[in-house]
Amino acid sequence: MRYREFWQLVDEVLGAAHGRELTRELVLGGLDQRTAVQALEDNVEPRDVWHALCDELEIPENSRWGADAHRPAPPRS
Repeated sequence: MRYREFWQLVDEVLGAAHGRELTRELVLGGLDQRTAVQALEDNVEPRDVWHALCDELEIPENSRWGADAHRPAPPRS
């Protein structure tokens, strides 16, 4: 997953304004108590950040990949 794809999913799945705020403010236990933005700045793979964010928000697997039904789900590392 590229950074561009990460941000597209944030906008599609969480909503542009709300999703961007969550990435800056929500501290994620799965990312060693960092926000998504902090983890990305620390070079954590975007797919790992996405999975941690979705896990924390309890987003079901079938709702994590946005509107494109053909978008492949990135594997967990």
